[in-house]
Amino acid sequence: MRIRNLANASEIVSNSKYLIENPEVYRDKWQSVFKNGNPICLEVGTGKGNFIIDMAIKNPCVNFVGLEKYTSVIARALQKCEDLKLGNLVFINGDALNLDKWFNKEIDTIYLNFSDPWPKKRHAKRRLTSEIFLSLYDKVFKDTCKIVQKTDNTILFESSIISLSNYGYKIEDISLDLWSTDKVYSETEYEHKFRLQGDKIYYLRAVKK
Repeated sequence: MRIRNLANASEIVSNSKYLIENPEVYRDKWQSVFKNGNPICLEVGTGKGNFIIDMAIKNPCVNFVGLEKYTSVIARALQKCEDLKLGNLVFINGDALNLDKWFNKEIDTIYLNFSDPWPKKRHAKRRLTSEIFLSLYDKVFKDTCKIVQKTDNTILFESSIISLSNYGYKIEDISLDLWSTDKVYSETEYEHKFRLQGDKIYYLRAVKK
């Protein structure tokens, strides 16, 4: 993914009411952030925020956390939120490898939307569905582990099915062409582009109890 720098990204991030600056402070205390005991869903690699903002609007009784590594990218997501009054959405600017420093058995669902596929075999461990990350997710999931993935990359999708299955997950729902039905889904900015081009979107929902 090519990152386009945003000149005032740091200023946007530091001034946004939607950004959690020191997420480690809220480990074991995320209910205090949202001021309720509703389920908490995490999107790893939230990008420009289209998906998670739409989900937060449509699901007011669910809390959402958007995690994005790149400051210039998350700044654009934060900009979209400024005129919205969403009490069930916050963002973290950080690396997914630190998830267990921020959450402790508090997440209900993890969304992985159009993650970097890392197609080369030598980079397979970097995929967000590799065993390294699945073991990390174990530490942050509340009870049942639920992962929802969307991608346009066949290599990532196929490797995810194998990795999740080997790790004890059951694939409860799967689609090789998500938008082939009339059902409407919250979509990312990439997904919207791919759908208009007629590209197939692969989808799965996996659960481990």
